[in-house]
Amino acid sequence: MGNDERNRRVYLRNGPRRALDGTRHDNAAYAFHRRLPGYTPTPLRAAPQTAQALGIGQLWVKHERSRFGLPAFKVLGAAWATYRALAEQIGSEPATWATLDDLAAWAAPLRPLTLVAATDGNHGRAVARMAALLGFGARIYVPDDMTAARRAAIASEGAEVVVVHGTYDDAVARSADDAGPHCMVISDSTWPGYEQVPAWVIEGYGTILWELEDQFAALGVAPPRVVAVQIGVGALAAAVTRHYRRPELAEMPALLGVEPLLAAGMLASLHAGRMVSVPGPHTSIMAGLNCGAPSTLAWPVLSAGLDALVAVEDERAREAMRLLAADGIEAGETGAAGVAGLLEAAHGAYAGELRSALGLTAETTALAIVTEGATDPAAYAEIVGRAAG
Repeated sequence: MGNDERNRRVYLRNGPRRALDGTRHDNAAYAFHRRLPGYTPTPLRAAPQTAQALGIGQLWVKHERSRFGLPAFKVLGAAWATYRALAEQIGSEPATWATLDDLAAWAAPLRPLTLVAATDGNHGRAVARMAALLGFGARIYVPDDMTAARRAAIASEGAEVVVVHGTYDDAVARSADDAGPHCMVISDSTWPGYEQVPAWVIEGYGTILWELEDQFAALGVAPPRVVAVQIGVGALAAAVTRHYRRPELAEMPALLGVEPLLAAGMLASLHAGRMVSVPGPHTSIMAGLNCGAPSTLAWPVLSAGLDALVAVEDERAREAMRLLAADGIEAGETGAAGVAGLLEAAHGAYAGELRSALGLTAETTALAIVTEGATDPAAYAEIVGRAAG
């Protein structure tokens, strides 16, 4: 394969790993989430059959199949960002609160208010859930290639679902137009003049990482030496990178970013040395990653902190889903993307370079975050060969 083909699939950063300075990274969102009714940490699971297929010693999976009754991690960002945005609008946080009814009463003076978002699935449903819990309306913009099952799930939260004839990026642009006195946009994407809410989304995802710290400590095991994380606009990947590039860490794990080959905006940006957008249509089955460009918040963090990035074909995601299912871990297409990236690093055309850069050996302990369960049950059953549990 030529250099152009290699650049479509792989990026390797030169130079030693270094801490990222100047980024806010505390556990305030973690404390907030733990106060919410129904909070429970998501499980940390061993995946021995998948580890064997990867040729490594151990694979840990943080399984985000269920968060506050939703089938993905996105509610962590949506809940924290909504809370912080409301507090900014009101001018203060609630003096005290113990229930969601307390939060709804605190935010009631802002009614009538509609929460608006664009989504390729899980973020929009999470924003709609927060709107319903707080007594607000919700309007969610979706690209026209979103499956009927995902649209129906968003509508089931009481949201108005608006189909945009175009890509996810087109849906984002449409949602931005709604901002006004009675419409609050809760987006995980950025655009000029709109960065604070997406920054809060990233902070919200930090709960996953603080839970992992507690879980590895409780198990008495060393933290992973390789961490794989999927990239859409890059919010989750930015949270992961900030966490594992903290100045206080004595040893920093290798970080592998993963994108669909059909929507590899971060990969193209890394090779260009600046943010660029890859044109649609973005049609990967990893629907949550069908984004043409990284966010302006994620770009500086990921370009400085990732050790490598791979773009994977859809078949890698299917393979990862089947392997995880054999380990008893239900993962949707987007959820399995981190493992798909590890499979590409272990067995793909550029495996030698990637294994060397990441330190993947028969003794390596790796971590992947399965960010969703079977959000499209019919597709899951077709790929895995059995119904979702």
